Amino acid sequence: MNIWYTERHFLDWCSLRLRFFKGNVFLFGLLLTLAVSQTVTGQSNNPDCWPSFRGDPRLTGNSHAFIQPPLKLLWSFNAGDAIKSSPIICDNLICFGSDDGYIYALSFNGKLKWKYDAGTSIEAAPLYLDHTLYAGSLEGILFALDSESGTLQWKYTTDGQISGSANWVWSGDNKRKEILVGSYDYNLHALDAVTGKPLWRYESNNFINGAAAISDNIAVFGGCDGYLHLVNTITGKANDTIDLGTYMASSAAIFGDRAWFGNYDGEFYCADLKQKKILWKTGGGGPFLSSPAIKGDHVLIGSQNRYLYCYQANTGELLWKYKALGKVDASPVIAGEVVVIASSDGRLHLLEIESGKEIWVYEIGSQITATPAVTSEMILVGAHDGTLYAFGPEK
Repeated sequence: MNIWYTERHFLDWCSLRLRFFKGNVFLFGLLLTLAVSQTVTGQSNNPDCWPSFRGDPRLTGNSHAFIQPPLKLLWSFNAGDAIKSSPIICDNLICFGSDDGYIYALSFNGKLKWKYDAGTSIEAAPLYLDHTLYAGSLEGILFALDSESGTLQWKYTTDGQISGSANWVWSGDNKRKEILVGSYDYNLHALDAVTGKPLWRYESNNFINGAAAISDNIAVFGGCDGYLHLVNTITGKANDTIDLGTYMASSAAIFGDRAWFGNYDGEFYCADLKQKKILWKTGGGGPFLSSPAIKGDHVLIGSQNRYLYCYQANTGELLWKYKALGKVDASPVIAGEVVVIASSDGRLHLLEIESGKEIWVYEIGSQITATPAVTSEMILVGAHDGTLYAFGPEK
């Protein structure tokens, strides 16, 4: 089994293999529906719960928390190696993976509850669902752990590394929950959430690096083959594909029937999932490894050219851009009228969503590529110094 551990490997192989595998304006008056937060334990519209990589199955990157700066450092926890896994927080549990090969579970005050030896690096964010944690490793194994004890419930092995987080969807009869996870074995895997029994596999044409966003019974993801895939989660069959021209290293965000996403050539897209076509795209953004965040008519994404971009969601008009001192590979999170971003220069930033004005910044001093978890009680972010940092309001 070939395991590719670095972004450079991913990009080099994407560039090589893409040669072989490639031969309307709308209105935003609708409220975010309850479907965005298909109910899991403690998740639905809960400002104190951030249970997954982007907060909900549609990967909107939108927290229901209200953040009021200034903030202070509440505590820090040191793991054995770099933290590239985005943390999650829900039901008095904080969880993340580390390059030391462990999955960690902490209490709200930063004390270790348990840790599980996964055998190799965990870069994907865990998923918390019904008191179970799902996390994939660079060895290609998806682990299901009891959230209270860390006891292994089941594990499932793919034939390539797992870099993107797992997501979940209801089965066609709405009687069970299913876990979806992509792998460098080219497949999107569907598993029974309780037993780990494989249900179906959908094969793309190359590595799958990000997470699949869920819209009703459609899974939306890109990858190294240069296509956006729309997969029926009931049948495991392709609904359609959209040609992007180059590889997509991150995840899409979905609102209503539209999806937003960036590719490595610096193009940012809005696609209509019903019409199965691109509505608009912009260029010149720099390589996008970040995933977008969407709220109302604002959609935001970070770039390796050190900018965070804010576009008007229905037209692609650039509303503002903010320049950090390092790459913005971590994905932004929207909390009310505030945007939370982390950058590779080791800083955590809070910006006004309307203007992009910086309203608070904290220098950690170590590279950050993991996406923050945001609740009303705290902001959590891991860094390459192996430390998880917790920030909260000054009282």
